[in-house]
Parts: sequence; C-alpha cells; structure tokens
Amino acid sequence: MKILTAAQLAEADQATLKSQNISSTDLMERVSTLVFNKIHERLNGAPVPVKIFCGIGNNGGDGLAIARHMIQHGYHVTTYVTNCSKKRSKDFLVNYDKVKEVTKDWPILLDCEEDIPEISPKDIVIDAIFGIGLNRPVKGWMASLFNRTNDSGAFTVSIDMPSGLFSDTAQPADSAVIQADHTFTFNSPKLSFFLEDTGNYTGTFEVLNIGLDPTFIHQADPAAMLITRESAQNIYRPRKKFSHKGDYGHVLVMAGSKGKIGAAVLASTAAINSGAGKVTAYVPSCGNDILQSSVPEVMTIADSGVDQLNDFKTELEKYILCVGPGIGTSDEVVSAFAKAIKLQSSPVLIDADGINILAANIELLKDVPAKSILTPHDGELERLLGGWDSSMERLDKAREFSMQHDVILVLKGAHSITVYKDHMYINDSGNAGMATAGSGDVLSGIISSFMAQSYDPLMAAVFGAYIHGASGDIAAQTYAHEGLRAGIISNFVGPAILQLFRQENK
Repeated sequence: MKILTAAQLAEADQATLKSQNISSTDLMERVSTLVFNKIHERLNGAPVPVKIFCGIGNNGGDGLAIARHMIQHGYHVTTYVTNCSKKRSKDFLVNYDKVKEVTKDWPILLDCEEDIPEISPKDIVIDAIFGIGLNRPVKGWMASLFNRTNDSGAFTVSIDMPSGLFSDTAQPADSAVIQADHTFTFNSPKLSFFLEDTGNYTGTFEVLNIGLDPTFIHQADPAAMLITRESAQNIYRPRKKFSHKGDYGHVLVMAGSKGKIGAAVLASTAAINSGAGKVTAYVPSCGNDILQSSVPEVMTIADSGVDQLNDFKTELEKYILCVGPGIGTSDEVVSAFAKAIKLQSSPVLIDADGINILAANIELLKDVPAKSILTPHDGELERLLGGWDSSMERLDKAREFSMQHDVILVLKGAHSITVYKDHMYINDSGNAGMATAGSGDVLSGIISSFMAQSYDPLMAAVFGAYIHGASGDIAAQTYAHEGLRAGIISNFVGPAILQLFRQENK
C-alpha cells in the first residue's frame, strides 16, 4: 500500500474532481457518508452523547457533514465550530448551511478558552478540527481544547488524522495533539502513524477507500510503501518441484563469543527455519559443541579463538555472510570482521556488534559490498549516524547514509522501516512481545536465508522483516506477548509463510 504525502493527497483530490467530473462538495459528501456508515455500524443508534468539534477548513466540513448524517439518524449530537479565524473554506460553508437545515440546534461557536465545553468520560468525541494540511503547532486556547479532550476520558475518534499531528514532516516536541482512540484515515495511512514519537496519537486506525483517481494513485511516487500481508504475498517466491538444497543457498553465520553463543544459535536456527539450503556457523571454539548439539541441521567451523573470534579462514564465494550477533568488539574481533568483509563480493548482512564495529571503524565501510543489509536497533543506529531530534530526522539521516554507502538499512522498531536510498518500506506485522532478547538475531537469520535463496537483497530485507513480525504475531496467539522468546518466534517462520495464503475468515 502506498503512503502518500499531504501534498500528493491534495493533488489526488484535484485529479479526482477532474477525472470523475464531480465537485469538491460531492467528494466531501462521499467521504462523510463512508465515515458515518462506519460509526453507525458500531453505535447502531445507541443513545450516547456525541460531541463533534469542527475546524473551519475542509476537515471541519467533513465533521459538519458527519454531524448532519448522525442528527438525521437520531443520534444525540452537539456540534462545535472552533472559530479560530474568519477564513472558512467553501465546502465548510456549504455543509454549515446543510446542518442548519436538519436541526434547530445550530453549531456552537468556540472563540476562546472560556467557551470550551465540559467533556465527560461518557461522551464520544469526534475530532474534525485540522486535517493533513496543518504545518505549525497548535497554540493558545485551541491547545487547551486538545488537552481538555485528552484528559476527559471520552472515547475520541479523529477524522483523517488526529488534529495537531503533522502528516509527513517533523513534529515539534511541545506540540498539542489530539490523542485519538481510533482514526478513520482516507485512502492511505500517513507516515507519522508509524513513527515512535507520533504513532501513539492515532490509536487504532482504519483506512477508508474514498475513490480517489486510480491513475493518479498508480503513478504517484510514494513517500513509503506499507508492507501488508498482500504485499508479502507478491514478494514470496515459491519453490520448484525439481530442486535440491543447493538451489537454496548457503548461509555462513559469523557470530557468538563466550557467554553469547546463543546469538549464533538463534541466527543459525532462524536461517535454517526460513528455508536456506545449508547453514554453517562460524564460531569461536567454545561454541562448537553448543551449536552441534543445539541445532543438528547446522554445520560448524570453529575459529582458532577459544572464547572469541580472532581470525577468519574460509572461502566466501559459496556463502551469504551473516555477521555480527554477539561477536564483541575487541581488537581481535575487529580484525576478523574486517577480513571477512573484505573477502566478500556479494551483499552481506551485518547486525549488532558488526554495526558497532563499523561505527567505531568507519573506514571499513568502503569494503562493505553494495546493497549489503545493516539491521540496527536505535542504539546501534545512533552510534553509526549520530543523534536525531525527531523520527523524521532519523529517517532523513538513514536515507543519506544509504545513498552515501549504497547499503540497505533495516531500522528495527514497532514498525521496522527498511530504507534504501530514496525508498522506504514500513512493516505492518509484529507486536510488543517481540521486544525481547535475541529477536534481532532471529531477524538477521531470516533475512540472510532469503538472500541465500536468491531474493534481491532489498526484497529479502522487506520480506524478512514481514515474516519475522508475522511469526511473532502467530506465536503470540499461543504464548501471549509476555511469553514470547526469540527461539519461539523462529519456530513460527513456517506457519507465517503458510498464513500468507490461507483463506481468512472475515
């Protein structure tokens, strides 16, 4: 699914009006009817007090049209207009007049803080104040209205996006933003819905197809792609009947040190669970017996180092290298890492301590093959790129780094984001239970396995992130979030792939 910018969505509106030969008022009526129907399905005429707060632009026009539909269906609606300026949109005025035609209780104008009504926990609040066009923080009495709504305990529904939230630019830290419980968003979700410092404002969200011009949407170059189950289906490459293990590649997992051999076990197990034809673990001598007994399907090469890697002696032409989990950052390990990277011409996957080594020895980046994949968590990413003031700046820095070094970054988080130059892919699978030790090692093994199976590196990263999250989602149905361990997640890779093509019961 494409995630478009606010500017692109405004252009899509205009293209729709032209191609479908409709007015902006007609499009607003279409939108408000869709939203009303969704609300009506849930409330089913319940006698709950509904307070609708409308701005004076097109988002407010949507709110007025929704109010009219609810009034006509017998809901107990009080409509407010935030009278913050004299400039009203044409469609706002049209729908303002339409509301007055169906009720004697005209919208109440709010001009200052003293006008803000009491909001009860028993109320349902519909927020239609600001839409995607907002580009500056909300201040003054409007901020007080937002704060009072957030503190009220009322169930809050936002139209298109929570008022005060920016769509696709950095959000100032002190912004006043409506905290929605649910958001009905139009045509595509917004980039800010998926970022750590802004995503919580949306609550749950639902994408409504409002019938924007399909030609424009198809041709638009998105800000990002949301990777859903349907997207993952299109990436998956089924196996051929007449094939053998040599057709599915060989992963070399260079991982582990004394006390952290589990990282090598987790990454190697995940690689074999994800379909690699063969997996070999390159580990210090202390890890050899552990790997042989823990994962009999995985072969081992024991490094000359007893407790840590201190050399690298193997041919890499036949392997996809996965390097970094649990290896440490001592001088001997840095030397072994540098040697392994320099010997490799195909893309490699670098995780954990491998990224820490690159951050401390930036000159080694010149030896990292093009389209290699780095999978940092935020601590590792900060060591590599420096700090950032917002999630948007984090993405900008990641894009710049990717362009400069021709590498793919998988930024791990609640919605892991894969960045390659100007392209971003936001993962829509996974859950909070996956915030557990070793989960990243499993992700490294999964992505490396798909690289070995000849997926393009970018698609291996995107697909691997989705399957990793989907594995956790299926596992959580049995183990709950608190019961998830990294090894459990790895064992559900097969069911996650099966789930891609199972018929869903609606």
